[in-house]
Amino acid sequence: MLCGQSSSPSQTPVSKENTVTAHATGTFEVKVTPLTADKNAFPGRLSIEKTWHGGLEGTSTGEMMTAQTDVKDSGVYVALEKFTGTLDGKKGTFLLHHTGIMTRGTPHLAIAVVPDSGTGQLTGISGTLNILISEGKHSYDFEYTLPESHQGN
Repeated sequence: MLCGQSSSPSQTPVSKENTVTAHATGTFEVKVTPLTADKNAFPGRLSIEKTWHGGLEGTSTGEMMTAQTDVKDSGVYVALEKFTGTLDGKKGTFLLHHTGIMTRGTPHLAIAVVPDSGTGQLTGISGTLNILISEGKHSYDFEYTLPESHQGN
């Protein structure tokens, strides 16, 4: 739904299919590349390329916009990325939406699957992804839900 739009219950399809919630964990490598030569551009734009290992096996590409404030260690980023590969052996694609806010060094990060973005065996996926960074290494914990009919595919 776009900002400023609302939907009535008759406009929003509701799935009657049962869903199953699961977790996938693993690691990923990320390459972030500036998309503009001007480091002072507003907003800053970067491309994202990731290689996923573990429950998620595949690659993702995307784009990020960033902005910093005049207050040290405060700023924001938003990003969209498309994952292509397998999730616990199920093949398909889906989109992730990131919102990261840093308030004087305290981070808040929310990453969610874009509704209705799943394809193939990942059709109907929803979920949230938590990124962990320790000693420069990236790992993730992905809590997701798929329609029951996709379990065991």
